[in-house]
Amino acid sequence: MNPTRRNDHFQRQAAMKSGAFPLSMEDGRRVLIMSTSAGAGHVKAAAALEKSFALDARVEEVINNDALRYTNRIFRDFYSKLYGSLVKSAPNFLGWWYKTSDEPWRTDAMRHMIDRLNTRPLVKFIRDFDPHITVCTHFMPAGIISHLIATEQIQAQLSIVVTDFDFHAMWLSRVFHRYFVAIDETKAHLEMLGIPNERVTVSGIPIDAAFSYPLDRDDACRKFELNPERPILLLSAGAAGTELTEFMVERLLDLPSGVQTIVVCGRNEILRERINSLKQRTSATLRVLGYTDDMPTLMRVADLFIGKPGGMTSAEAIASGLPMCIVNPIPGQEERNSDHLLEQGIAIKCNELATLAFKVDRLLDDPLRLARMRASALRFAKPDAAQTVVSTLLTDNLTTLSITPDQRLSMATKRMNS
Repeated sequence: MNPTRRNDHFQRQAAMKSGAFPLSMEDGRRVLIMSTSAGAGHVKAAAALEKSFALDARVEEVINNDALRYTNRIFRDFYSKLYGSLVKSAPNFLGWWYKTSDEPWRTDAMRHMIDRLNTRPLVKFIRDFDPHITVCTHFMPAGIISHLIATEQIQAQLSIVVTDFDFHAMWLSRVFHRYFVAIDETKAHLEMLGIPNERVTVSGIPIDAAFSYPLDRDDACRKFELNPERPILLLSAGAAGTELTEFMVERLLDLPSGVQTIVVCGRNEILRERINSLKQRTSATLRVLGYTDDMPTLMRVADLFIGKPGGMTSAEAIASGLPMCIVNPIPGQEERNSDHLLEQGIAIKCNELATLAFKVDRLLDDPLRLARMRASALRFAKPDAAQTVVSTLLTDNLTTLSITPDQRLSMATKRMNS
């Protein structure tokens, strides 16, 4: 730690003990944003926050980092690869584990002990940077930073941005400053557990500012060789896998002529080749893309999104006013996201993929219903979520809150009795 930061560190330590923390916002803020590459949503939310913080003159320096970069390979693979593997091979186990572990503090002690044993380089990085403000879009780095604050190794605010509509117990932190959640119901959930009202902000899930940029739909359609007067479907492969996506595309090719389909395959080149081969068997308009940065454009030209309801994907779709057809949600958080989207009238759900074309055709044949779904999405959307987080934290005067053992016991009791 350089001398200037060391002096600032001790000033903030004294300020915290006197109850005067945070320091004047006239001083440049050092902001640390931490995510993990365990699913794209956490990383994309962090990137959106980084852009918003970087544009604010009150911020001296902002670093956005993947916590898994500072761990060993085994631990990194456990977080980043095991989940993806289980999504494909044992989704029902994931649903069971999501529900079983969703009790406040149940897995807390063991999980944090394992995390701390495997993240010593991360701890050194955080201490050396010595941030004023820390924002986490995943619970793992939040637990590490919470421990560093509790043991007075750093003097910083810790805020946690939840990247799904619902709140899982693993997001609970013993020491924190503020939670940012997607919807009012999640705030009510945290208040029921005992988190003070003023500590929870309904911000929405942070998405890229590009989803709010002006767009000429006709020009965008020309770019992708689409007819703006005909229905446009956007199918995102996501974690669906090669065979499942190929099956869905085959079903969509049964739709009446005139329906146009864009398939985003990500970095799955095998899938892209197989979907491209289907173009030879149809006269329908089929655009096949690999990884693309054009999702803000594609979501705003499309009439219907078909795919999984991940938190980030759902936030982007509703900010685009894009109705959704949900397929194969992952048991656990995606099923919870699905429930909220269906409840709000933003989505339909296809439980049997053999009937996908039937369900989509029925919806496209009902333009009034589609318009209502689009309007519902826009009402539910919070496209300025990233700016809400930044503005709140740079003007916040709340001090750090510690959850006592008695409060943790009370939370666990309330959850079990609810």
